[in-house]
Amino acid sequence: MAFFDGIKRQLRSVIEWDSPLEDQLFYQWSDNGDEIKNASTLIVGPGQGCIFVYEGKIASIIEDSGMVSLLTSNIPFWTTITKVMQAFESEHKVGLYFYKKTRIMDQKWGTRSSIKYNDPKYNFPVALRAFGNYSMQISDPKLFFTEVVGSAETFEISALREVMINRLVHPLTDYLAQEQLSYIDIDARRNEIAIDLQKILHSDFNKLGFNLIDFRIEGTEFDEATTERINKIADVSADVHAARSAGVSYRELQQLDALKDAAQNEAGAAGVFMGAGAGGALAGTMNETFNNTSSGAQDVASRLRNLKALLDEGLINEADYNAKKLSILSEL
Repeated sequence: MAFFDGIKRQLRSVIEWDSPLEDQLFYQWSDNGDEIKNASTLIVGPGQGCIFVYEGKIASIIEDSGMVSLLTSNIPFWTTITKVMQAFESEHKVGLYFYKKTRIMDQKWGTRSSIKYNDPKYNFPVALRAFGNYSMQISDPKLFFTEVVGSAETFEISALREVMINRLVHPLTDYLAQEQLSYIDIDARRNEIAIDLQKILHSDFNKLGFNLIDFRIEGTEFDEATTERINKIADVSADVHAARSAGVSYRELQQLDALKDAAQNEAGAAGVFMGAGAGGALAGTMNETFNNTSSGAQDVASRLRNLKALLDEGLINEADYNAKKLSILSEL
Protein backbone atom coordinates (compact mmCIF):
# COMPACT_ATOMS: atom_id res chain seq x y z
CA MET A 1 0.00 0.00 0.00
CA ALA A 2 2.87 2.33 0.88
CA PHE A 3 4.42 1.64 -2.53
CA PHE A 4 1.29 2.79 -4.40
CA ASP A 5 0.92 5.80 -2.13
CA GLY A 6 4.46 6.78 -3.10
CA ILE A 7 3.65 6.40 -6.79
CA LYS A 8 0.50 8.50 -6.33
CA ARG A 9 2.60 11.28 -4.85
CA GLN A 10 4.95 11.10 -7.80
CA LEU A 11 2.04 11.58 -10.19
CA ARG A 12 1.00 14.85 -8.55
CA SER A 13 1.25 17.39 -11.40
CA VAL A 14 -0.97 20.41 -10.54
CA ILE A 15 -0.21 22.77 -7.67
CA GLU A 16 -2.44 25.75 -6.91
CA TRP A 17 -3.96 27.87 -4.15
CA ASP A 18 -7.52 27.37 -5.27
CA SER A 19 -9.49 28.37 -2.17
CA PRO A 20 -7.68 31.02 -0.10
CA LEU A 21 -9.42 32.02 3.10
CA GLU A 22 -10.45 35.66 3.47
CA ASP A 23 -8.01 36.34 6.31
CA GLN A 24 -5.06 34.47 4.77
CA LEU A 25 -2.14 36.51 3.48
CA PHE A 26 0.46 33.72 3.14
CA TYR A 27 -0.12 30.00 2.68
CA GLN A 28 2.32 27.10 2.35
CA TRP A 29 1.14 24.49 -0.14
CA SER A 30 1.46 21.10 1.54
CA ASP A 31 -0.86 18.68 -0.28
CA ASN A 32 2.11 16.50 -1.19
CA GLY A 33 4.31 17.19 1.79
CA ASP A 34 7.51 18.97 0.76
CA GLU A 35 8.44 16.69 -2.16
CA ILE A 36 7.55 18.38 -5.44
CA LYS A 37 8.36 16.79 -8.80
CA ASN A 38 9.79 18.57 -11.80
CA ALA A 39 6.86 17.43 -13.95
CA SER A 40 4.43 19.39 -11.79
CA THR A 41 2.62 22.47 -13.05
CA LEU A 42 2.23 25.47 -10.79
CA ILE A 43 -0.89 27.58 -11.32
CA VAL A 44 -0.68 31.11 -9.94
CA GLY A 45 -4.12 32.69 -9.85
CA PRO A 46 -4.98 36.37 -10.45
CA GLY A 47 -3.91 38.56 -7.54
CA GLN A 48 -1.54 35.87 -6.28
CA GLY A 49 2.20 35.38 -6.16
CA CYS A 50 4.31 32.40 -5.19
CA ILE A 51 7.67 32.03 -3.46
CA PHE A 52 9.61 28.92 -4.50
CA VAL A 53 11.94 27.70 -1.72
CA TYR A 54 14.35 24.98 -2.86
CA GLU A 55 16.61 23.12 -0.44
CA GLY A 56 16.22 25.82 2.23
CA LYS A 57 16.77 28.87 0.01
CA ILE A 58 14.46 31.18 -1.92
CA ALA A 59 15.03 30.07 -5.49
CA SER A 60 12.41 32.12 -7.27
CA ILE A 61 9.52 34.52 -6.79
CA ILE A 62 6.73 34.14 -9.30
CA GLU A 63 4.62 37.30 -9.55
CA ASP A 64 2.84 36.80 -12.86
CA SER A 65 -0.36 34.80 -12.92
CA GLY A 66 -0.53 31.74 -15.14
CA MET A 67 1.02 28.25 -15.36
CA VAL A 68 4.65 27.52 -14.54
CA SER A 69 6.61 24.26 -14.95
CA LEU A 70 8.73 23.42 -11.94
CA LEU A 71 12.24 22.21 -12.62
CA THR A 72 13.89 20.38 -9.74
CA SER A 73 16.33 17.52 -9.47
CA ASN A 74 13.54 15.01 -8.98
CA ILE A 75 12.36 12.74 -11.77
CA PRO A 76 8.88 11.15 -11.56
CA PHE A 77 8.88 7.39 -10.82
CA TRP A 78 12.68 7.27 -10.83
CA THR A 79 12.66 8.87 -7.39
CA THR A 80 10.11 6.34 -6.15
CA ILE A 81 12.09 3.41 -7.44
CA THR A 82 15.38 4.58 -5.98
CA LYS A 83 13.87 5.69 -2.71
CA VAL A 84 11.88 2.55 -1.81
CA MET A 85 14.19 1.89 1.07
CA GLN A 86 13.81 5.49 2.28
CA ALA A 87 10.00 5.50 2.64
CA PHE A 88 9.58 7.04 -0.83
CA GLU A 89 11.06 10.39 0.19
CA SER A 90 13.43 12.53 -1.85
CA GLU A 91 16.27 14.55 -0.37
CA HIS A 92 15.40 17.42 -2.75
CA LYS A 93 13.01 19.34 -0.51
CA VAL A 94 11.06 22.33 -1.76
CA GLY A 95 8.42 24.66 -0.42
CA LEU A 96 5.81 26.68 -2.27
CA TYR A 97 4.39 29.69 -0.46
CA PHE A 98 1.46 31.50 -2.02
CA TYR A 99 0.68 35.10 -1.05
CA LYS A 100 -1.88 37.77 -1.94
CA LYS A 101 -0.65 40.55 -4.20
CA THR A 102 -3.87 42.54 -4.10
CA ARG A 103 -4.49 45.47 -1.80
CA ILE A 104 -5.91 44.50 1.56
CA MET A 105 -8.59 47.14 2.02
CA ASP A 106 -10.29 48.86 4.97
CA GLN A 107 -8.19 47.51 7.82
CA LYS A 108 -9.05 48.98 11.21
CA TRP A 109 -6.49 50.35 13.64
CA GLY A 110 -6.75 51.92 17.07
CA THR A 111 -4.42 52.86 19.89
CA ARG A 112 -4.58 50.33 22.73
CA SER A 113 -3.51 52.86 25.35
CA SER A 114 -3.80 56.62 25.60
CA ILE A 115 -1.17 58.77 23.92
CA LYS A 116 0.03 61.19 26.61
CA TYR A 117 1.67 64.55 26.01
CA ASN A 118 1.63 68.08 27.41
CA ASP A 119 -0.66 70.57 25.69
CA PRO A 120 1.67 73.32 24.41
CA LYS A 121 -0.96 76.09 24.54
CA TYR A 122 -2.72 75.44 27.85
CA ASN A 123 0.12 73.58 29.57
CA PHE A 124 -1.85 70.66 31.00
CA PRO A 125 -1.45 66.89 30.44
CA VAL A 126 -3.47 65.37 27.62
CA ALA A 127 -4.38 61.70 27.17
CA LEU A 128 -5.61 60.96 23.65
CA ARG A 129 -6.88 57.86 21.86
CA ALA A 130 -7.18 57.62 18.10
CA PHE A 131 -8.64 55.16 15.61
CA GLY A 132 -9.06 54.81 11.86
CA ASN A 133 -8.43 52.54 8.88
CA TYR A 134 -5.83 51.86 6.22
CA SER A 135 -5.06 49.65 3.24
CA MET A 136 -1.87 47.68 2.71
CA GLN A 137 -0.12 45.72 -0.03
CA ILE A 138 2.92 43.47 -0.09
CA SER A 139 5.67 45.40 -1.91
CA ASP A 140 8.64 43.07 -1.38
CA PRO A 141 7.49 39.45 -0.95
CA LYS A 142 11.00 38.16 -0.28
CA LEU A 143 11.56 40.69 2.50
CA PHE A 144 8.07 40.12 3.91
CA PHE A 145 8.62 36.35 3.86
CA THR A 146 12.01 36.49 5.64
CA GLU A 147 11.23 39.30 8.12
CA VAL A 148 7.60 38.63 9.03
CA VAL A 149 6.31 35.21 7.94
CA GLY A 150 9.39 33.11 8.65
CA SER A 151 8.71 29.39 8.96
CA ALA A 152 4.97 29.73 9.56
CA GLU A 153 2.79 27.54 7.35
CA THR A 154 0.18 30.28 7.14
CA PHE A 155 0.05 33.98 8.02
CA GLU A 156 -3.17 35.90 8.56
CA ILE A 157 -4.05 39.52 7.85
CA SER A 158 -5.15 39.86 11.47
CA ALA A 159 -1.58 39.06 12.55
CA LEU A 160 -0.31 41.86 10.32
CA ARG A 161 -2.70 44.28 12.02
CA GLU A 162 -1.01 43.44 15.31
CA VAL A 163 2.38 44.22 13.77
CA MET A 164 1.13 47.59 12.59
CA ILE A 165 -0.67 48.70 15.76
CA ASN A 166 2.34 47.83 17.90
CA ARG A 167 4.47 50.20 15.79
CA LEU A 168 1.99 53.07 15.64
CA VAL A 169 1.79 54.65 19.11
CA HIS A 170 5.42 55.78 19.41
CA PRO A 171 5.58 57.66 16.05
CA LEU A 172 2.19 59.29 16.76
CA THR A 173 3.35 60.47 20.22
CA ASP A 174 6.59 61.87 18.76
CA TYR A 175 4.65 63.63 16.01
CA LEU A 176 2.25 65.38 18.43
CA ALA A 177 5.13 66.47 20.65
CA GLN A 178 7.20 67.75 17.72
CA GLU A 179 4.35 69.58 15.99
CA GLN A 180 3.24 71.21 19.27
CA LEU A 181 -0.44 70.58 18.56
CA SER A 182 -2.92 71.76 21.15
CA TYR A 183 -6.00 69.65 21.81
CA ILE A 184 -8.10 72.20 19.88
CA ASP A 185 -6.00 71.54 16.74
CA ILE A 186 -6.34 67.74 16.65
CA ASP A 187 -9.72 67.37 14.92
CA ALA A 188 -9.23 70.39 12.66
CA ARG A 189 -5.94 68.96 11.33
CA ARG A 190 -6.91 65.29 11.34
CA ASN A 191 -6.38 64.76 7.60
CA GLU A 192 -3.06 66.58 7.68
CA ILE A 193 -1.89 64.48 10.64
CA ALA A 194 -2.87 61.26 8.80
CA ILE A 195 -0.89 62.26 5.69
CA ASP A 196 2.19 63.15 7.73
CA LEU A 197 1.96 59.95 9.76
CA GLN A 198 1.68 57.82 6.62
CA LYS A 199 4.95 59.33 5.37
CA ILE A 200 6.63 58.61 8.70
CA LEU A 201 5.31 55.05 8.93
CA HIS A 202 6.06 54.28 5.27
CA SER A 203 9.79 53.87 5.88
CA ASP A 204 9.30 51.62 8.90
CA PHE A 205 6.81 49.29 7.24
CA ASN A 206 8.71 49.26 3.96
CA LYS A 207 11.52 47.56 5.86
CA LEU A 208 9.09 44.72 6.53
CA GLY A 209 8.17 44.37 2.86
CA PHE A 210 4.77 46.04 2.63
CA ASN A 211 3.30 49.43 1.78
CA LEU A 212 0.87 51.37 3.94
CA ILE A 213 -1.86 52.87 1.74
CA ASP A 214 -4.75 55.27 2.44
CA PHE A 215 -3.93 55.72 6.11
CA ARG A 216 -6.82 57.58 7.75
CA ILE A 217 -7.74 58.91 11.19
CA GLU A 218 -11.48 58.49 11.60
CA GLY A 219 -11.79 59.86 15.11
CA THR A 220 -10.12 60.85 18.36
CA GLU A 221 -11.25 60.93 21.97
CA PHE A 222 -9.78 62.19 25.23
CA ASP A 223 -9.84 60.49 28.59
CA GLU A 224 -12.17 61.70 31.36
CA ALA A 225 -9.59 63.90 33.12
CA THR A 226 -8.61 65.64 29.88
CA THR A 227 -12.25 66.16 28.93
CA GLU A 228 -12.93 67.76 32.31
CA ARG A 229 -10.04 70.20 31.81
CA ILE A 230 -11.24 71.02 28.30
CA ASN A 231 -14.77 71.74 29.54
CA LYS A 232 -13.44 74.12 32.19
CA ILE A 233 -11.48 76.03 29.58
CA ALA A 234 -14.56 76.20 27.35
CA ASP A 235 -16.67 77.58 30.22
CA VAL A 236 -14.14 80.29 31.06
CA SER A 237 -13.74 81.22 27.39
CA ALA A 238 -17.51 81.59 27.06
CA ASP A 239 -17.64 83.83 30.15
CA VAL A 240 -14.80 86.01 28.87
CA HIS A 241 -16.59 86.42 25.55
CA ALA A 242 -19.84 87.35 27.37
CA ALA A 243 -18.02 89.92 29.51
CA ARG A 244 -16.44 91.55 26.47
CA SER A 245 -19.81 91.68 24.73
CA ALA A 246 -21.29 93.41 27.80
CA GLY A 247 -18.42 95.88 28.04
CA VAL A 248 -17.18 94.66 31.43
CA SER A 249 -14.08 92.84 32.59
CA TYR A 250 -14.07 89.15 33.44
CA ARG A 251 -13.38 90.03 37.07
CA GLU A 252 -16.41 92.33 37.18
CA LEU A 253 -18.51 89.59 35.63
CA GLN A 254 -17.41 87.19 38.36
CA GLN A 255 -18.40 89.72 41.01
CA LEU A 256 -21.88 90.07 39.53
CA ASP A 257 -22.30 86.30 39.38
CA ALA A 258 -21.22 85.96 43.01
CA LEU A 259 -23.73 88.57 44.13
CA LYS A 260 -26.53 86.91 42.16
CA ASP A 261 -25.74 83.50 43.66
CA ALA A 262 -25.68 84.96 47.15
CA ALA A 263 -28.99 86.71 46.62
CA GLN A 264 -30.63 83.44 45.56
CA ASN A 265 -29.20 81.50 48.52
CA GLU A 266 -31.60 82.79 51.17
CA ALA A 267 -30.90 79.92 53.56
CA GLY A 268 -27.14 80.49 53.84
CA ALA A 269 -24.93 83.11 55.37
CA ALA A 270 -24.74 84.87 52.05
CA GLY A 271 -28.55 85.07 52.05
CA VAL A 272 -28.52 86.72 55.46
CA PHE A 273 -26.00 89.24 54.15
CA MET A 274 -28.07 89.92 51.06
CA GLY A 275 -31.20 90.32 53.17
CA ALA A 276 -29.41 92.99 55.23
CA GLY A 277 -28.26 95.03 52.27
CA ALA A 278 -27.54 92.94 49.21
CA GLY A 279 -29.65 95.19 47.07
CA GLY A 280 -27.43 98.11 47.93
CA ALA A 281 -24.27 96.05 47.29
CA LEU A 282 -25.57 94.90 43.92
CA ALA A 283 -26.53 98.44 43.01
CA GLY A 284 -23.13 99.69 44.16
CA THR A 285 -21.33 97.08 42.06
CA MET A 286 -23.45 97.91 39.03
CA ASN A 287 -22.85 101.64 39.52
CA GLU A 288 -19.11 101.02 39.83
CA THR A 289 -19.14 98.87 36.71
CA PHE A 290 -20.93 101.41 34.60
CA ASN A 291 -18.93 104.33 35.99
CA ASN A 292 -15.76 102.52 34.91
CA THR A 293 -17.05 101.57 31.48
CA SER A 294 -18.55 105.02 30.82
CA SER A 295 -15.28 106.87 31.27
CA GLY A 296 -13.77 108.69 28.34
CA ALA A 297 -15.89 109.13 25.21
CA GLN A 298 -18.56 106.54 26.06
CA ASP A 299 -22.02 108.12 25.67
CA VAL A 300 -25.45 107.27 27.03
CA ALA A 301 -26.36 105.11 24.00
CA SER A 302 -23.29 102.95 24.53
CA ARG A 303 -24.12 102.52 28.21
CA LEU A 304 -27.66 101.47 27.33
CA ARG A 305 -26.34 98.87 24.89
CA ASN A 306 -24.05 97.51 27.58
CA LEU A 307 -26.95 97.39 30.01
CA LYS A 308 -29.08 95.49 27.47
CA ALA A 309 -26.24 93.00 26.95
CA LEU A 310 -26.17 92.30 30.68
CA LEU A 311 -29.89 91.60 30.58
CA ASP A 312 -29.56 89.33 27.52
CA GLU A 313 -26.80 87.34 29.20
CA GLY A 314 -29.01 86.87 32.27
CA LEU A 315 -26.58 88.70 34.53
CA ILE A 316 -29.32 91.10 35.76
CA ASN A 317 -33.06 90.68 35.95
CA GLU A 318 -35.77 92.73 34.27
CA ALA A 319 -36.37 94.94 37.32
CA ASP A 320 -32.67 95.77 37.62
CA TYR A 321 -32.54 96.56 33.93
CA ASN A 322 -35.56 98.90 33.98
CA ALA A 323 -34.33 100.75 37.07
CA LYS A 324 -30.86 101.32 35.68
CA LYS A 325 -32.26 102.25 32.29
CA LEU A 326 -34.39 104.99 33.85
CA SER A 327 -31.35 106.18 35.78
CA ILE A 328 -29.29 106.49 32.62
CA LEU A 329 -32.08 108.11 30.64
CA SER A 330 -32.60 110.63 33.45
CA GLU A 331 -29.15 112.03 32.65
CA LEU A 332 -30.35 113.20 29.23
